[in-house]
Order: sequence, then C-alpha cells, then structure tokens
Amino acid sequence: MTYDFDTPTNRRKTGSLKWGKYSDGDVLPLWVADMDFKAAPEILEALESRLGHGVFGYTIPREEVEDSVINYMDRHHGYKIDRRWIFWSPGTVPALNLFCRAFGESDSSVMTATPVYPPFLTAPGHADKNLIQVDLTRNENRWTFDFEAMENALQPDTRSFILCNPHNPVGRVFSKTELEQLADFCLRHDLILCTDEIHSDLILESDLKHTTTNTISEEISQRSVMLTSPSKTYNLPGLCCAFAIIEDPKLRMAFKKVARGLITEINAFGYTGCQAAYDHGEAWRLELIEYLKSNRDFLYQYMAQKIPEIKIHAMEATYLAWMDVSELGLKDPTRWFEGYGVGLSDGTFFGSGNHVRLNFGCSKSVLENGLDRIAQAVSKI
Repeated sequence: MTYDFDTPTNRRKTGSLKWGKYSDGDVLPLWVADMDFKAAPEILEALESRLGHGVFGYTIPREEVEDSVINYMDRHHGYKIDRRWIFWSPGTVPALNLFCRAFGESDSSVMTATPVYPPFLTAPGHADKNLIQVDLTRNENRWTFDFEAMENALQPDTRSFILCNPHNPVGRVFSKTELEQLADFCLRHDLILCTDEIHSDLILESDLKHTTTNTISEEISQRSVMLTSPSKTYNLPGLCCAFAIIEDPKLRMAFKKVARGLITEINAFGYTGCQAAYDHGEAWRLELIEYLKSNRDFLYQYMAQKIPEIKIHAMEATYLAWMDVSELGLKDPTRWFEGYGVGLSDGTFFGSGNHVRLNFGCSKSVLENGLDRIAQAVSKI
C-alpha cells in the first residue's frame, strides 16, 4: 500500500470525542463514527498551505470548491447538479435538524426506519414534531424496508421521511429497486424525503453501487433533500463541512429560511479539506476501502471462531459493525464491555437495546486488541 493504515496514531489529549470519553481509564474506544487514520497527505498538504496564508476571516464558498462538489457528484454517482442547489452546513446533523424544522407544522409527524443513527430519533422532537419509527425487517441476511408496516404506521399528519443510506448502523446499501419503492411510497403520500448519504463512498462490496435517491426520478428529486459530506470517507469530521443538495427552489427557500441566523459561515479549513478530498483523495480512498474490507473480514472470522454467541450482521458499507448481543442475556451490554476495557456504542440509542455497534475504522492491531477484550468479557458471563 502507498498509504499507512497500520500504524496507530495516539489521539489521547487532542480533544477527541472518541478518545476523550475514556481518558481516565484503560478503555479502548471503538464507538463513535470517526476513524483513527490520519487524513490523506494530499489533504494535509492543502490544509498546511491554507494555514500558511495566515489570515482566517469570514468565509464564502468559492466557485472552485463548488466545482469540486459538482464534479465529484457526477464522477462518483452520475448525479449532475447545479451549484444553486448546494446549501453548506457545518455538518449533516445540523442539516437534518434544519430539515425537521423546515417542513411540516408543529405536532406533525416524521417517519424513519429503525434501528438508525441516533440524531434521526432526536431531530424530530427538537423541531416539535412527532416521530414514527418503523422497524426494518430481516430478509435472509439483509435488512430492508417493511412497506406494509410503513403503510400501517402512516398518520394523516405525516409530512416527511428521513433515510440513512448507506445505512448506519446496519450497513446496508439499499438497491435501486428498494429506493424506487421508497420514492413511490413518499410520492403517493405526499412526503418530503430527506436522505443522509454521508457513507456513500464507503461501499465495501465491489458488486454494489450506491444509488443517490435524487437520480431515481424527476418527481422524487423535486421532493427531496440530500445530505452528505466528505467527513466520513476522508476522516474530516472535525473540519465541520457538509452540504445539502436541494433541487426544488421552494424547498430550498424553506430550508434557507429556517437556517437564518443559525447557520452562517463554514470553517475555512472545512472548505479547503472538502476541495482537496474531492479533487485529490481518490487514491487514498481506494486503499482505505481495501483496508476496511480486510478489517471487516477479520472481524467476521474472529467472531465466528471465538465469540459465536455474538451475531454480526453483514456489512455492505461503512466501517461500523452492528452486533446482536441478545444471546448474552446482559441487562446493560455496553457497560459490561466497558468493564473489560472496550467502549462500544449502545444500541439503545439507535432503537435496539440488544445490539452494540463497533467501529473498525482503526489499525488491525487495535481492532484485534478490542476483539480480545470483547472475548474476555463474554467468557466472564
């Protein structure tokens, strides 16, 4: 490999959310969704160049940055966008919360499919909306939508559907057919669709392709808000740079209206990192995918051979493993594993208390250490 993913980087005492949570104890953090890898050298070089300028005033999105986004979307996803459709945000979570505030009256409802990334479960409430949760269903070894349950759960005041694709935490890359069915569901019921596609460039299966929902049909693209960012793929969440793509001018205006006074300038380094990632990060990304696939396959093998009590779901995308720990009979699985030195995400916050989520976006040696600790914890039950 050209790039080094094997050498662990010491992130303690750097203000890291992931590592700072357990700063006072011997707990290996494999929880929050950022990776332990250094950013691509090409991105670091661009950031160093921007730092060298020495002036950090208020920012605007330069045309060159928007051109990078436009070209990247076309090159990677076959999605041709207009720069007028881009709305910049410090993150997809703020943008998701803006979406929930922008569409639907107070006490109307928002639907999502669970388990799901925790902000999907909290954003509607922040906007004085009601949340309708419909469980994903297992089809063989894959999670998919339960459209019958969605129809039954729909309320007269349901105004929108929020989707994570590729899905966090179950790792699905929803097929074009599944998304066409979802688009049809939304159009028939006059729902606005918000899709968080931040993991779209972390597909681990070579025979799978991410479908951007806005490319399915003209009808759904005019009823959609797409959210994404280079932060997950290129490990840049601390630079706080994301964007929404909103084709319909009325939806775009409603979104911007809610953002007034709340979302202002984006971090100067965020714009720089975004442009460098999209223009020069592809070689690094491709090697990252191969490393993550190797980690995932090692994880599969380790769990099957040494901890068969924990069932691990197939991961088509992301660096996040969704693990069923129901057979262990633990009241608080996350706390139990912390007691043996490994920090995992509590499935309760995703809508499923009998699961935990493990982040394998780290060096293989760190992953193996974490798995050894999980094995020890299970042996003590």
